[in-house]
Amino acid sequence: MAWLTVYGSLFASAFLAATVLPVSSEVVLLGLLAAGRGDPVLLFTVATIGNTLGSVVNWILGRGIDRLQSRRWFPVTAGHYEQAGQMFRRYGAWTLLFAWLPVVGDAFTVVAGAARVRLALFVVLVALGKAARYAAVVAGGLWAMS
Repeated sequence: MAWLTVYGSLFASAFLAATVLPVSSEVVLLGLLAAGRGDPVLLFTVATIGNTLGSVVNWILGRGIDRLQSRRWFPVTAGHYEQAGQMFRRYGAWTLLFAWLPVVGDAFTVVAGAARVRLALFVVLVALGKAARYAAVVAGGLWAMS
């Protein structure tokens, strides 16, 4: 049961960090590593999957951008959406490799939904970027603890 708490809390924090709530999954991941709770490879995998799936929620929200953008709870401000849209128009789907960036990363994922980027391509690019980020967090955490 303890493994469910460890991996479940990491999954939840990673998922929520990619959506509307200001959650820091890196802090949770580093805390679990420092406490020796969980296998580093499995922690990396769970964080990457959770964060990628959270970004899929943003992609879905982007599909309904016309109806949702004026809502108070919408995760991306008009300014960030416009900034992300300009970069997306310039660099295309490759911007999704940077979906892990604070603030503008969420906007990239919403813009991708609005631009009707195919879900399979979206998931691959977002997962690659987020995996690279979590690999760096895990490697840095393990290095700092050694």
